[in-house]
Amino acid sequence: MKYSTNKLFLTITSTQLLSACGGLSNEVENKLNELKNKTESLDSLLNKEFDKVSTLDSLIHGESDKVKKLDSLINKNSTRLDSVVNDKVNVFK
Repeated sequence: MKYSTNKLFLTITSTQLLSACGGLSNEVENKLNELKNKTESLDSLLNKEFDKVSTLDSLIHGESDKVKKLDSLINKNSTRLDSVVNDKVNVFK
């Protein structure tokens, strides 16, 4: 009798333990799915922001090229102006 009582207790305990583990497994799976969804959302957000930074970098690079061209033009004209002024000054000497 004592053997069958222990066996019955062990069977009931094992069944409850397995049921609890099954519920815990479902809960863990749900949490992992939530984490995966949040990770995908964050990845999407980071990709959008990276695209914005790339666009801004491209715009800055284009504007930098324009500034370099303008600087070159200003230096060229400044040199010409200096040459004209020096010629006029030398005429008065």
